[in-house]
Amino acid sequence: MPLPAAATLRTSPAFSAVGLLRLLGFAFAGLAQAAAIAWPANGRPLWWLQLISLAVLVGLLDRLRAEGAGWRRAGLHGWLFSTAWLAGSFWWLFISMHTYGGLAAPLAAIAVLLLAAALGLYYTVACAWFVVRGPRGPVAGALVFAALWTLAELVRGSWFTGLPWGAGGYAHVEGPLAAWAPWIGVYGIGAVAALVAALAALTRPARSIALAQALVLVAAAFAAPHLVAPLPGEAQGAKGSSGSLQLALLQGNIPQDEKFIPGGGIDLALRWYGEQLRDAKASLVVTPETALPLLPQQLPAGYLEAIQARYSQGTQAAIVGLPLGGQGSYSNAVLGFQPGAAQPYSYSKHHLVPFGEFIPPGFRWFIRMMNIPLGDFARGGLAQAPFAWQGQRIAPNICYEDLFGDEIGANFKDEATAPTILLNVSNIAWFGNSVAIDQHLAISRMRSLEFARPMVRATNTGATVVIDAEGRVTHQLPRLTRGVLEASVEGRRGLTPYARWVAPFGLWPLWIGTIAIVAIAFVLRRRRG
Repeated sequence: MPLPAAATLRTSPAFSAVGLLRLLGFAFAGLAQAAAIAWPANGRPLWWLQLISLAVLVGLLDRLRAEGAGWRRAGLHGWLFSTAWLAGSFWWLFISMHTYGGLAAPLAAIAVLLLAAALGLYYTVACAWFVVRGPRGPVAGALVFAALWTLAELVRGSWFTGLPWGAGGYAHVEGPLAAWAPWIGVYGIGAVAALVAALAALTRPARSIALAQALVLVAAAFAAPHLVAPLPGEAQGAKGSSGSLQLALLQGNIPQDEKFIPGGGIDLALRWYGEQLRDAKASLVVTPETALPLLPQQLPAGYLEAIQARYSQGTQAAIVGLPLGGQGSYSNAVLGFQPGAAQPYSYSKHHLVPFGEFIPPGFRWFIRMMNIPLGDFARGGLAQAPFAWQGQRIAPNICYEDLFGDEIGANFKDEATAPTILLNVSNIAWFGNSVAIDQHLAISRMRSLEFARPMVRATNTGATVVIDAEGRVTHQLPRLTRGVLEASVEGRRGLTPYARWVAPFGLWPLWIGTIAIVAIAFVLRRRRG
């Protein structure tokens, strides 16, 4: 006689005592993946923890495969890992929605979980495919897992405008795999990390041939980028330098719940930034994103004209963050002022934040539930001209735009006009004093490694820093303080291998390579029956 439905559920492998412990293992491994990007205690990336987390995932998936698990069971476990990882990576969205947006705490928590669960579906497919269709050999299996995992990362980073925050490769901004960044970028590093983790999980010491193959691949993964020719600047010595520039990076620390209030944060911002722009002595003065939280026509009479007059002569320039536009069309932008310029330089944000700077179709009801000044912003063009000043070509990006290395790479098509300095202006006060600040810093450091360019960051609450062309933080203001970071930055010339291929082709070489690996493995499996 067949068991009742409830009894079947209790006795199914996923809901047995061992099955529940295994589900917890997947969830904890996912949380470890999130913590590896920026350890909560000190904000540092932990490359080894990211490898262990993925190795645990692959080991658990391999156990499911040995038990003959099907698509649903394998997908459930992969989905649990990815949902825990992604929710643990951007849990601070809760702060913006609840603390500053006024959304009820349960609804804000549910919104974060639903977002993580939806994005986790990409990894669900990857894990299920690996369990059901992946090759059995450790080396072939590791290659296919790495390809599937990288495909999921690429899909998350590109579909529906992309949200690749927390990608595993960012845990390797420090550590032995960081040397791959100027060759294959953050997604390539993620692929190498997935390969190493899968080899560690799948290789059995008793199988001597497979063990030797795995050891050779792991050794190559760690050693190969250090054995090839030096990168631009390293080989050229001083010729790789484009000179130094004295900076003043402003950090206003305007509370987010006061930032757009007349008589409160607005007046404080206008007064403090106005004073710093007037009195600064550095060659280039930079404010954060929307440091002036009003459209030019809404500013006090003569305010913007005074800044332009201040920098219309002499040896100083300024880059100021503010919204631009009118008559229903607005952009998140910066203006650049320098001597001899007939008109200010302008850069408008290209990659807009969903729900923050544009409202996806069908979600206006959700936005109405929060008290956040949101709107539909106009999108700036890709690869806008850099701000040229004192022999440097400074390429701005705004807030989470530096998350999209392939779009920054579009500026590097011509070595003669490629940026010498990358600049990020941000305001992530929406997320409080959380790990979001540390995660964003790791993202900027990865861009420096990929392009062998310094990245300077002017932010409202942190991290306001100077990052050199090797991805090291050389100067930094304490977070959540009001102050000015005065520092010197050395610009760089030359193109990394990553810049050379990502500029004309974007991420397509990674897409094609990973799809080819999965397709070849699929065809070979079908031929073998």
